[in-house]
Amino acid sequence: MRSDAVTKGMQQAPHRSLFHALGLTEEEMNRPLVGIVSSYNEIVPGHMNLDKVVEAVKMGVAMAGGTPIVFPAIAVCDGIAMGHIGMKYSLVTRDLIADSTEAMAMAHQFDALVMVPNCDKNVPGLLMAAARVNIPTVFVSGGPMLAGHVKGQKRSLSSMFEAVGAYTAGTMTEEDVREFEQKVCPTCGSCSGMYTANSMNCLTEVLGMGLQGNGTIPAVYSDRLRLAKHAGMQVMEMLKKNIRPRDIMTKEAFLNALTVDMALGCSTNSMLHLPAIAHEAGVELNVDIANEISSRTPNLCHLAPAGPTYIEDLNEAGGVYAVMNELSKKSLLNLDCMTVTGKTVGENIKDCYNKNPEVIRPIDHPYSETGGIAILKGNLAPDSGVVKRSAVTEEMLVHEGPARVFDCEEDAIAAIKGGKIVAGDVVVIRYEGPKGGPGMREMLNPTSAIAGMGLGSSVALITDGRFSGASRGASIGHISPEAAVGGPIALVEEGDIIKIDIPNNRLDVDISDEEMEERRKKWRPREPKVTTGYLARYASMVTSGNRGAILEIRK
Repeated sequence: MRSDAVTKGMQQAPHRSLFHALGLTEEEMNRPLVGIVSSYNEIVPGHMNLDKVVEAVKMGVAMAGGTPIVFPAIAVCDGIAMGHIGMKYSLVTRDLIADSTEAMAMAHQFDALVMVPNCDKNVPGLLMAAARVNIPTVFVSGGPMLAGHVKGQKRSLSSMFEAVGAYTAGTMTEEDVREFEQKVCPTCGSCSGMYTANSMNCLTEVLGMGLQGNGTIPAVYSDRLRLAKHAGMQVMEMLKKNIRPRDIMTKEAFLNALTVDMALGCSTNSMLHLPAIAHEAGVELNVDIANEISSRTPNLCHLAPAGPTYIEDLNEAGGVYAVMNELSKKSLLNLDCMTVTGKTVGENIKDCYNKNPEVIRPIDHPYSETGGIAILKGNLAPDSGVVKRSAVTEEMLVHEGPARVFDCEEDAIAAIKGGKIVAGDVVVIRYEGPKGGPGMREMLNPTSAIAGMGLGSSVALITDGRFSGASRGASIGHISPEAAVGGPIALVEEGDIIKIDIPNNRLDVDISDEEMEERRKKWRPREPKVTTGYLARYASMVTSGNRGAILEIRK
């Protein structure tokens, strides 16, 4: 066992003395040491219940003959960080989480790991760490929040942000907003729609790194604690069989994840995280393949913000495995991939049927014949842009309009709320990419303001930043190359006609190549917005959005 390096032999007597200082017995030191990576904290609603989940995991590990030892991982609440400098610190934590977990796992020579994340960057960050460290690892998340209930309808965090836009437009009273404020987030857990956290927790099941129900069992259900105990027991089985993350997270597993992503209508942030996780697993995953997969994968779910159903409804309908079973009817998945259960994908899903065709459409009656995410290219996005197609209204799938250009999110929000954006406009927010931000902020505030003010069916928004999974409408993000490195989005001028054609995967600005080249000659790089601390180091190493915003050592 790896832990022999710190527990066995005369040379390890000093190490054992420190374990004794922790209160460990010789019996415990003679068992496999299992690290429990806890993202628990008291600032993220999705993490406030993780102490209980961690205790259940510890129980499971101990019951199966291991010694559980807890260490922490940080977490940022994207909702609380939204709309101010804090959002610059969201995506960048993904690498801090991966790096610190790698450091802890290697420094202390754990034999296996159980990852206990829940929210947006913790799940991908810990998946990246799992691929790097490559010792037996199981994931068990904290689970999704229950949907809120306002005026007889189910609601979620995206409804809250849009309520602010409706108040600005004069269509909602202050009392109405306060009612939303009190009711849309009624329990602990990751926010209740198919936002980024729930997208990544569901895709962890698909990748084979989490047990059935990991993405959908609500945080407040006791099933979640039973799942955690089973995760603790299962990691011990993986240790006995020497099943490791890189045995599970193969190229075929990532293609499965992209396929289910399309069927579920996951957050566009999955197009950042899946390539980054794949990179750590030694798999090249070019997002360009997403359109090919989308072209043959039907969209089966319209979960919030795309529709009126929530993760709790998906759970009752049979969960992620039921969606995978539907997809298997048209041979859209590789069923031979290994999983943490010690069984293949095919063995896991064979008896998991769709219990509610209103929540999970049958494979022969989908919402659309193509998937929920589209990759766009054109002279405005030579490398790529990403849109959650399933959350775009029919009338905005093809759109032309004048560019309204803003060099930061704050200026765009001021214009939207000031009534300066009108039907037909295309809002362009640039210098918010991985380098330019730095940190690639989410644009939930402007998209929610647009939707809340009744412009969601007539105004588009494009950015080299990114969008929350709670954003809906013609919101096109991850424009690559970004403005900070001289991408074409930096050359757009006020009033230029932007052409959006989502069915044909196009995003263009209606100017000639000659005019584009003339503008390029005049363009000059901007001074970095941040020159000290972690953000400055991040900006110096980060790649573009189309590569997953991974960190790369410059040679």
